[in-house]
Amino acid sequence: MINWIELNTEEQLQELYQSDSVAAIFKHSTTCGISNMAKRSLERMSTTSNYDYTIYLLDLLRYRPLSNEVAQLWQVEHQSPQILIISGKNSLYDASHGDIQFDEIEKYLIAI
Repeated sequence: MINWIELNTEEQLQELYQSDSVAAIFKHSTTCGISNMAKRSLERMSTTSNYDYTIYLLDLLRYRPLSNEVAQLWQVEHQSPQILIISGKNSLYDASHGDIQFDEIEKYLIAI
């Protein structure tokens, strides 16, 4: 199961950036069919796992400045949909569109 936490403040973003713990951010466009499909796929695949996961959900339409800051802070090209696995100032993994595969990101999420 995925426990989505809405990422909607600069303070949350700075906490993630200053932390040494591993975190996941899913950048999601609520009006994009591909983004909705990727989110549903993550949710569906998570039900086959023995673990629960916490992933920050960033609504790109409502919080575009935060999305731009994510790209800048972790030096990744903006994509939608996109998942980032981060640890403080380091981007450990990122994937977008059809490259978002639950079994790949699960390796990082288990450590959370």
